[in-house]
This record gives sequence, C-alpha cells and structure tokens, in this order.
Amino acid sequence: MESVFQTMGLSSQLVLSLAVALGVFMTVLAIAVPALSGNKLKSRMKSVALERDQIRARERAKLAAEKEQSRGLRHQEKRGIASMVVEQLNLRSLLVDDKTVSNLRAAGYRGQRPLTMFLFARVCAPLVLLAFAGFYIFGIGILSNWPMGVRILVMLIVAYVGFYLPVVIVSNTAQKRRQSITRAWPDALDLMLICVESGQSIEGAFRRVADEIGIQSIPLAEELILLCAELSYLPDRKTAYENLVSRTGLEGVKAVCTALIQAERYGTPLGQALRTMAQENRDMRMNAAEKKAAALPPKLTVPMIVFFLPVLFAVILGPAMIRVLGYD
Repeated sequence: MESVFQTMGLSSQLVLSLAVALGVFMTVLAIAVPALSGNKLKSRMKSVALERDQIRARERAKLAAEKEQSRGLRHQEKRGIASMVVEQLNLRSLLVDDKTVSNLRAAGYRGQRPLTMFLFARVCAPLVLLAFAGFYIFGIGILSNWPMGVRILVMLIVAYVGFYLPVVIVSNTAQKRRQSITRAWPDALDLMLICVESGQSIEGAFRRVADEIGIQSIPLAEELILLCAELSYLPDRKTAYENLVSRTGLEGVKAVCTALIQAERYGTPLGQALRTMAQENRDMRMNAAEKKAAALPPKLTVPMIVFFLPVLFAVILGPAMIRVLGYD
C-alpha cells in the first residue's frame, strides 16, 4: 500500500492526516446540521395560525359584506412581478382547475400566493431550462456533431420538462404529506379516543391531539389545527370535515370523518366509533407495511445479481485461481 502511495507522490502520513481531517469534518457536519436546521414545528404551526386567522377574517367579512359594498370600500393588494405576469398572461383561466387547487392544498400550499407562484414557476421554468440548454448546446458546443434539427428538438424537450417540473414537485410534496399523515393517523385516533373518553369535546380533543402529534407528523398537526378553526367558524360542521377529507385525500381520514358526521347527526357514542376506526387504520398501516416487505425480495434480485454475486465469486474463486496459476 505504501508503494502505491509513493508512486502517486503521496506519503502515508499525509494520507492518514487527510483521512483524520475528513472524519473530523464529517463528524462536525453531522452534529452541526441538525442544530442549525431549526424547529420546523414552530414555523409550520405559525403558518397554520395565519391560515386560521384568514378563516376567521373570511367569516367575519361575509357578515359585513353588504355594509362594505354600500360604502364602496376596495382594498388593493400590493402586486409583485409574479402576480403581474400571471394577470397579464391570464394564466388562471388557462392553467388552473379544481385538480390544480386540490393538489396545492394537499401539498400544504394554501391561499392565492402559492397558486400565483406555482403559475409563475410554470412560465419561468421552461424559459430558464431552455436558456441553459441553448447555452450548453450552442455556446459550449455539446452535441455539436448532431444535426441542427435534433439539437433544437432536444431544447424543446428540455423546455417541455421544465413546464411540467412544478407539477411533479407539487405532486411529490403532496405524496410525502399523505404518507406522513397515514403513518401518524392511527396514533392520533388513539389520542383522540383518550381525550373524548376523558370528557373533552371533539374540538378540544382535536386541539389537544394537534399539539401532541406534531412531534410525529407536522402535516397532520397542521390539518387538525385547520379543522379546529373551521369547526369554530364555519356554520356547518359537516363542511369542516369534508374540507379535511379534500385536503388529505385519504380513505382512512374519510372513513373517520364520515363516522364523526353520523355520530353528531344521530347521537351515537363517539368513543366506540373512534375505537373501531383506530383499529381499522392500524390494520391498514400494517397491511401496507407487509405489502412493502413482500415486494422487497423481487426488488433486491437485480442488485444482488449485478453487485453482490461478482464480488462473492471473486472471494470464493480467487484463492483457487491463484493456486491454479501458480502465484501462491
């Protein structure tokens, strides 16, 4: 090994010092990154509090709508570059539908500002990627041996990818939120059952569970806080439960909300319904884990053939080949 280092112009002491320095750097990085990341729960709860204030303001604005119209008061919001581009190009009517709004809400982006930034990103991302592709293809000279038509086609494909890139990012974020809510939902139902059986109201139970479940799942804590706000300010409690189902898009949440609506309508005990729903959601979570475990062996077949078996053959047959060739 020392001869190899000497041929490369490196001494063993230099290599050892570099290895020690790299180990110290990785150790400091592993300790410093979690410390500098901050508390995500507080920031996310702050954003949810702002959403709750918006719900309160919206409900109060409905009561004073006629009075404001009679006075003719109009409040103009400060518009940025993104909002001006969206309005000038009329992107809301071209690219926005119910599915787009529901996907943004499922990803945790609520309100008009995230929608505006999403539409602005769908316009800017293709232009930025098209500029990068043009710089690398025509400026640096990548793919210079290819025909001009093929290079232009590659640039158009890159721009097309940039047009759908924000949609993919929002979909992935929504999927991660759903996974987090799915994992923590049975535990939240258990906590809710304890709160209800101890004598708390359903609003108090949701609020208490939101405070406790935030350690395990921040998205679920956000949704429960918004549910508490809607239960307090919306005239129909059924609408609040339906909004929770539309934001999450999970069958387990839908079943629980349906049971809560029926319990409030017909006066059935909440404890029994919550206990049954908690057991069903726990079974669903266990079935999903077993399904992933059953799908693991086929997924490991190709990596084992490509990476593990050649190394295993080299370890087993290596000594025998050395003896046969007479190098021992």
